Amino acid sequence: MTDAEWAVVRPLLPVPGWLRGRGGQPEAYCHRAMLDAVRYLVDNGIKWRAMPGDFPPWDRVYAFFRRWRDHVLVREFHDRLRGRVRQKEGRDAEPTAGVIDSQSVKADAVVGADSRGFDGGKLINGRKRHVVVDALGLLLGVMVTAADTGDRAAAKVLLAQVADAHHRLELVWADGGYTGSLVEHCLAAFALVLAIVKRSDDTRGFVVLPKRWIVERLFAHLMRSRRLVRDFERRTTSAEAMVYWSMTMVMTRRLVRSRLARA
Repeated sequence: MTDAEWAVVRPLLPVPGWLRGRGGQPEAYCHRAMLDAVRYLVDNGIKWRAMPGDFPPWDRVYAFFRRWRDHVLVREFHDRLRGRVRQKEGRDAEPTAGVIDSQSVKADAVVGADSRGFDGGKLINGRKRHVVVDALGLLLGVMVTAADTGDRAAAKVLLAQVADAHHRLELVWADGGYTGSLVEHCLAAFALVLAIVKRSDDTRGFVVLPKRWIVERLFAHLMRSRRLVRDFERRTTSAEAMVYWSMTMVMTRRLVRSRLARA
């Protein structure tokens, strides 16, 4: 991170228990070094054991990543960044509308058969990322499943999590793969309107569809992180954490650009 990025990130970091007077052993490495190491891994797609010597030892970096993953700290950090970005854009911190979609990616050999499958539509053997974004294209929730998991089945679980975390959410746009009983289920269970944006049968060639392009932009951001081009994680929770880490980098740069623009 640059000094400008660190100035944005530092106030939003979760505070360790030992700094709150709750006991525990002080950490041996500063958070900036740890964050830089994890960001380097996500951005460049290296193995944990291939961590350059400029960073702390790889096992300490992995322990930091694992702690933030298991205690949902990476999502907490991500959500604080998202709220700050929304406020800088003149929006409320909590969204009222979103977009849902999924992305299938090939899985590495380390991914076990219990969490991988074959997506017959995309002809991909691997995993599927189900995401919900807000109207600015910022991530609200992600769930990683086997690639053969249906979009509607995964959406029931993911939208329940997102609606529980974001009580002001009222409207979610989706493509034709989310039609059927899911629309009625969302309205009855979450008081959430699921609006289907369909492609016209008369349309030929590539056409930018209203609202659906917003979530496609997020997928484009993810594909710029080499660790996410293919799923290399043994656990789906690690794969979800990698998505959050990638988006923290996107939002940090966005906040720095907005600060420089005002200056």
